[in-house]
Formats: sequence, C-alpha cells, structure tokens
Amino acid sequence: MRNIRLAVAALIPLAALTHGAASAQSPDTDIFVAEISGTASSPSFSGWRNVTRRAGYDNQPGFSADSRAVFYTVQESGQTDIYRHDLDSGRNEQVTATPESEYSATMMPGGDRFSAIRVEADSTQRLWSFRLDGSAPELVLTDIAPVGYHAWLTDTTLGLFVLGRPATLQIADAETGSARVAGHAIGRSLHRVPGRTAVSFLHRDGGASMIRTLEPATGASAALIAPIDGSQDYAWTPNGVMVMGSGSVLYAFDPLTDSTWRELVDLSGAGIDGITRLAISPDGTQIAVVANGG
Repeated sequence: MRNIRLAVAALIPLAALTHGAASAQSPDTDIFVAEISGTASSPSFSGWRNVTRRAGYDNQPGFSADSRAVFYTVQESGQTDIYRHDLDSGRNEQVTATPESEYSATMMPGGDRFSAIRVEADSTQRLWSFRLDGSAPELVLTDIAPVGYHAWLTDTTLGLFVLGRPATLQIADAETGSARVAGHAIGRSLHRVPGRTAVSFLHRDGGASMIRTLEPATGASAALIAPIDGSQDYAWTPNGVMVMGSGSVLYAFDPLTDSTWRELVDLSGAGIDGITRLAISPDGTQIAVVANGG
C-alpha cells in the first residue's frame, strides 16, 4: 500500500474572476496537508496539519514535479504572489515578489519551471513562466488574454480558461502561440486526464453542470459525472480517480467502476471545513486541501 499526502485549496470568489486573482474581499483560507495510507479506492488519512497558518488568503496549491513541495498563492494588501511550502522542512518561502500579481502556479512539463497567470501593469492577464525560484520570467502566450486558469496537456499543448461572457475553453499551442475555442460556459477547474492527452473541465448548461473530457486531437468529448452540489473544484489521482470536496467531506469517483460520488472521509474531526480546491502530487503520495482558515 502506498502513502499519499493530500493538499486541498479554497476558492476565489466568482466576483474576483474579472481579474482572476484574489480580491480585497477574498476569504480567509489555509492549505492543509495530510498523509494518506491505503489504496486509491480505500484511503485513510493521518497527520492533518495547517501549513499556511495565518490570517488572509492562501490558496491554489500545486505540487512540484518531485512531489516534495507545494506552490501556492498568497494575497497581501491586494497583491498576489507565489509562495512555496517545503514538505520536508516545513518552511514557507516567497517565490515571486514583483510589482505585478501572479497566481495559479502550475508545474510545466520537465519540472524545472512553473507557469502562472500574471496580472500585468495595465491589468492584462496573460500566461507567464518562471524558474522554480521565481526568476527568469518569460511570456508563454503573447496574444491570448485574459487567461484565468490553465492546464498542461503535453509539452506544448494547454487547456485554457479564458475569461469572457461566457468563459471559454481554449486549446493553445505554446510553440505557435495560437489557440482555438473548444467549449463555452466552463468552470475554472481544468486538468489533464491521467494517462491521456485529454483535458477535463466543468461545463455549465443552463442550470445544470457536468464534468466532461475533451480530446484536443480529435475533438471527441464525453460526460463523466455531475459535480457535487455547490462544488466546482476537483483533482485527479495518478491512477485516474477523481477527488472532490464539499463542506468537511472528501468524495471520490472512479470513471471505470463508480456510478456516483462516494464518501472518503469527513474531516470535521480535524477542524477542516469549507473545502474547495484540491491538488494531488504527481507521484500519488500526497494531497493538499484548501479550506476555511484555522
């Protein structure tokens, strides 16, 4: 049986999506990390700890390629920057400290750089990349804005949440800088489907929502499952199980064996409630959770 650590992150208010990053009214959220033993279908959790214990907005966790650190977004005085929590030492350190705001750090293929949304001086939101220490910023997609969230599908292909009315799913090519619209009225949670070059996303159709997949190469799309009521954030384990949170409870859905969400664990006993964003490490040994500040 493998050990798994979980990191879970909280949400940015929908009103803040006009700028993508946290707003002055952003909630007090923290990132909680735990160790998980067992299997993907029957995990057990232990050692829950708040790794960002402070007043304010700590959100949007994403693991490093070696699964030994969590990158996350911090808001202070309206400014957002990327921070890093080292899982071995327990230390937090600031990674970006720029006049612009950066958020939504995501490891790039290769593991030696991360990409993030930067809110530039004129409020333009574009996708940039940085070394792991926050240095050497480079623009990834020059002509595509305003980008809100993103996921790498291959070394050069990305799925983008592009702000608008409605927000669109766009498939971008980092080599050519081009993008095409592949869907409308989507949510912010974009992910590469494990073992495939497909992107998963939440699609809103009137009052109904559905988590779907899209194969960029063929355009084939399939419905997976409706999200848990009131939730929009989820993550994938490396072996293809989806994890979603609601209140103090984590749920799982295996597209190969499940017909509905099943409860994994109630974290109220650990003092964790208001779960939103989730991140699972590339090696499947860790998970991080964003929840109400504690």
